[in-house]
Amino acid sequence: MKTVVSLQKLADSLKLENWTPEIDMSKIQLTSPDINRPALQFTGYYEHFVAERVQIIGYVEYTYIMQMPDSQRDEVYERFISSGIPCVIFTTLTEPSEDMLRLARKYGVPTLVTGRSTCGFMAEIIRWLAVELAPSISIHGVLVDVYGEGVLIMGESGIGKSEAALELVRRGHRLVSDDVVVIRKVSDVTLVGSAPDLTRHFIELRGIGIIDVKTLYGVEHVKNTQAIDLVIKLEEWSPDHEYDRLGLEDKTTEFLGNKVVCHSIPIRPGRNLAVIAETAAVNHRQKKMGYNAAQELYRRIQENMTAVSHIDL
Repeated sequence: MKTVVSLQKLADSLKLENWTPEIDMSKIQLTSPDINRPALQFTGYYEHFVAERVQIIGYVEYTYIMQMPDSQRDEVYERFISSGIPCVIFTTLTEPSEDMLRLARKYGVPTLVTGRSTCGFMAEIIRWLAVELAPSISIHGVLVDVYGEGVLIMGESGIGKSEAALELVRRGHRLVSDDVVVIRKVSDVTLVGSAPDLTRHFIELRGIGIIDVKTLYGVEHVKNTQAIDLVIKLEEWSPDHEYDRLGLEDKTTEFLGNKVVCHSIPIRPGRNLAVIAETAAVNHRQKKMGYNAAQELYRRIQENMTAVSHIDL
């Protein structure tokens, strides 16, 4: 199913001023993460024009069209507004003229205004649309911000994911989502996780019920979104399974075509999952900074063996 976001949500999030309040923006759905500045369209060139994009009129487009004769400007506006665009946003202290607003109301095209500079606003709206319209999936798991690293805890139902998340919160880390994590692919290297609106900031603890982390522990212990840097898979310990004890090579799991480092952690009575998650997060950050403890140990062993062989000779 194609991802969509309402124009009303865009206007509310970016604090845009609506100059056509009679048009219901909640019924207009945005489907493209790209934007368009209609400079070429104002000259009459509509080849390869993508009408479903948000249209932004900056100072250059505004001054160009305002110098046209009234009859020509009306013709340009008519063709542009009637082309099926979702909205028009004016930036850099520019304002829509009354003739444009008349056509906007006629064709049901919301006209919005922001005082921000065109370049700065374009960067902001492109980032916002890229996140909101990114391909997404929902998975069963818990996402926690641990020392700035997004740790996604997965495992069978009842294995202790929520309890581990609660202990991490008590140790000063931040909950993003419990039970269901919505994962969005915002780029070829970045996955961003969040909670569904319905369950945001809640944790389910078997035997106790639902708790509100934001209310119990404070706003500093919750977070709305977080890039996913590491996956920890909890599984029942089995004596027949061979577990990685060195970590010389990172294993990965895949979401939406992006690979994420993944650790399989066997669960036995007495293991502190919160401490393990903290250690995994810090170790992952250390690897990103260029230091791998397992490889350092391997290097020392190799040097020691070389030194011993030279002594024997």
